[in-house]
Formats: sequence, structure tokens, C-alpha cells
Amino acid sequence: MPDQLRIYTIHPGEMTAWVDEWKRLIAPLRQRHGFEIVGAWKVDDADRFVWILRYDGPKSWQDADAAYYTSPERAAMQPDPARHIAKSEQWLLTAVG
Repeated sequence: MPDQLRIYTIHPGEMTAWVDEWKRLIAPLRQRHGFEIVGAWKVDDADRFVWILRYDGPKSWQDADAAYYTSPERAAMQPDPARHIAKSEQWLLTAVG
């Protein structure tokens, strides 16, 4: 079951708006697409938002992620919540113990 670590640098002054849109729009849609949100955190004084996603469904991670991004529900998010993200970093994780 792959996990993915995502670290976003949020534009200065936009963290509150980002977290609100993430909670209302992004997180529920991810869950409807079969993803589990392991956790989400803000880094104090750093404009960073960190979250871990898990997917344990019938599709590959890449196919499930693509289905989320190409879904009509994701396309309907206007304005796009991603406008708050200045930089996005993400890695698939492998457990070692």
C-alpha cells in the first residue's frame, strides 16, 4: 500500500484560505477516489503544508492519481485551490520497518 508525502510551500498570507479549501474540497474528493489521508500538518512560521496520502485500491498509484486530477469534480473547483501553492514536492514512500 503506497503512501505519498507531499510538501507544499504556500504563498505568503494564503495558508488560512488554502487549509479551508483543502478541507472542504480537496480532502473529500481524494477520499471519494479511494485515497486515505494519513495526516496533514502546517509548519509554523514557514508557509508549508505537509500531508501524507495512502492508496490501497485496485488501480496503480499513478492511475488513481490521474483519475482524481482528470475527474469532473476536480475540474469544477474554481477558482483552483492550487493557486495557493508556490511550490509542490512529492515522494512515494516505502516502509522500512
